Amino acid sequence: MASSEQLKALFQSHLEKDDGRFMSVALQVAAHEARNGHGKLAQELRDIVTMAKKNKIHLENTHPISIAKGVKDSNGLLFASQPKNKLTDLVVKNELKNRLERLIREQRFMTVLKTHGLSPRRKILLVGPPGTGKTFTASILAGELNYPLFQVRLDAVITKFMGESSAKLRQVFDAISDVRGVYFFDEFDALGSQRDSANDVGEARRILNSFLQMIEQDNSNSLIICATNHIEILDSALFRRFDDVIRYELPEDDEIITLFKDRLKPYVAKSFPWRKLPDIAKELSNAEITRAAEEAIKEMIIHDSNRITLTSVKNAILERKNMRKSLC
Repeated sequence: MASSEQLKALFQSHLEKDDGRFMSVALQVAAHEARNGHGKLAQELRDIVTMAKKNKIHLENTHPISIAKGVKDSNGLLFASQPKNKLTDLVVKNELKNRLERLIREQRFMTVLKTHGLSPRRKILLVGPPGTGKTFTASILAGELNYPLFQVRLDAVITKFMGESSAKLRQVFDAISDVRGVYFFDEFDALGSQRDSANDVGEARRILNSFLQMIEQDNSNSLIICATNHIEILDSALFRRFDDVIRYELPEDDEIITLFKDRLKPYVAKSFPWRKLPDIAKELSNAEITRAAEEAIKEMIIHDSNRITLTSVKNAILERKNMRKSLC
């Protein structure tokens, strides 16, 4: 049976026409019933939510949504959304995509695996340069599994007051236990830097120790995804807490061409020399390549051109590279 707070949150979100919050609370109730052994009811509730989405009840995903306002997220620790991204949208090496496919399959077969005394992968560390698809992967996992995505707002979790950060981190892990979803810790090195670092302070060590304890004790059905650009500064004690560590790299030739084609194909001539792009765009990330392609499209529209040329794409790429140099 749903708690009184959950019932109040359902009524309030319905009266306020807050569909996003209503859906999140409904999923929370379903998770609660599943933990209490009411599997059929939990599935029926999830089916109702799925049907509502198919009937075009659109979730608000442009601002923070409390999973149950006033219950677990009164401090705005989580940013909630309901992504629709799929694995086919991700342009990465096949080996990496295969590992993500395995993760998704294990999640879908969670019940079967548990009947055999096995647990699916749930705690994943994504490492690699900025813009290579780590954040997008969290959206894809949520979209493929039809889970809500909760981005953990580390700026709200980490404070200067002794003991407060650990208390807020406990609220996040309570939500992880209560509401099944994908929980994404971006720029994870802010939490997980080495405890013996020369510029470390006592509070930072306490936060890391709290995280280590909480993630090890977590036995929920949620996915915990952490991402970092700086694996070298993570504390070594973290790695054994994760079920998998997936490394992202800058795109290679075929991936560069695919990224450009995905954005530019409707705007270029059939004879466009795609094979010339990798040499020009080397060392750019997935995000930078996508941005360069979008800049070329904007230039075409602004100058009322009929087609995008190789020269205009090259100019957009060089602009991205110059911008990167200015930030170094």
